[in-house]
Amino acid sequence: MRDTDLYERLLGLSSPWQVKRVELKLEAQEVHVYVEHSEKRFECPECHVGCPLYDHQEERVWRHLDTMQYVTLLHARPPRIDCAEHGVRNARLPWADPKSRFTLMFERFAIDVLLMGSVKAAAKILGIGWQEAWRIKSRAVTRGLKRKPKTPPRYVGIDEKAFRPGQATYMTVINDLERGKVEWVCEERTAESLGEYFDQFTDQQLGRIEGFAMDMWRPYAKAVQERFADADVMIIYDRFHVMQEVNEALDIVRKAENRELLREGNEALKGSKYLWLRSRENVPTQRRRQFAALRRGKLKTARAWAIKEALRHLWDFATPARAKAYWKQWYFWASHSRLFPVMKAAKKLKKHERRLLNYFTHRITNSMSESLNGQIERLKRVANGFRNKTNFRIAILFHHGGLELYPVTH
Repeated sequence: MRDTDLYERLLGLSSPWQVKRVELKLEAQEVHVYVEHSEKRFECPECHVGCPLYDHQEERVWRHLDTMQYVTLLHARPPRIDCAEHGVRNARLPWADPKSRFTLMFERFAIDVLLMGSVKAAAKILGIGWQEAWRIKSRAVTRGLKRKPKTPPRYVGIDEKAFRPGQATYMTVINDLERGKVEWVCEERTAESLGEYFDQFTDQQLGRIEGFAMDMWRPYAKAVQERFADADVMIIYDRFHVMQEVNEALDIVRKAENRELLREGNEALKGSKYLWLRSRENVPTQRRRQFAALRRGKLKTARAWAIKEALRHLWDFATPARAKAYWKQWYFWASHSRLFPVMKAAKKLKKHERRLLNYFTHRITNSMSESLNGQIERLKRVANGFRNKTNFRIAILFHHGGLELYPVTH
């Protein structure tokens, strides 16, 4: 078999394209493949009507999959056509996407490599620059978003994600709770940024959404209320964030009581912070006896912990009626506890009682969002952070968006 025939098969070329010649450069360890065509008409990339050849661009070079250890480069002069409706346009090439410097086969392989780790590591394996690897990643996400059906999920998880540690700079991650995939990423955590996600859909498409699991960040609820008449029965304040409110109140009680005890020379609460914040079953075995002794004492912190633990059982009930009855009992206890931080947290939750109890209608939580949040955090660590929010958004959607990333070979 001639080398030209071999590369025509390797590249998947067919008429009117053919390999004219192949040059091997041993010192540079490169194979150069020169491609030409014999056609005078090509389809318009916009209307797909056959149009006459207008002229050719200057010769361009595309990186292809290596031939053994040799870098393989494809050379061609891309044709331009003259469309009666759209004017002069670049004809579509069968081996590469527009504006790409890599063949479709190379991009498919590069995406597989990029999915395994950081851009820096992938670029080293592929033998290309960081910027080139990032552009492949960015194009894959753009391609995937274009292919994505314009259908929102039934159950939506809305969560915030810190862009950089120690900074009050957050992004909004919207998740499909049934698929366990990131649905969308907003570069802010405002009602307007969440509204941009909703703006992609028609009212009929938005009607498919049955529930939103979220924390108690007011702008998120506002964005849902502005677009959904039944927002109050669709919003579910997530268990994790509800418990976080009570845990924070418990820790305030502990800190204040610890200061009082230390002034009296009593170190009973010293070093016990994380014992109180854990659930009963998660207390380390070697400290359970010590913790049991603390709970039996007449500590305010012990009472706050008991109230916190009691709330955890709310989500165990099988029916909304029993859950509501239990909630009322818990609220009375917490709001009459004479522990000001606990009373304050209970009253805050009381204001959102309906959205808290909506769980028993929809039975969804944001636990999937928390899991994805952890995966996104690991992604950020591997990359040693991101230069800007746009890059972070691309990385999240590339790895966790469930998108169809690969180019289609012609």
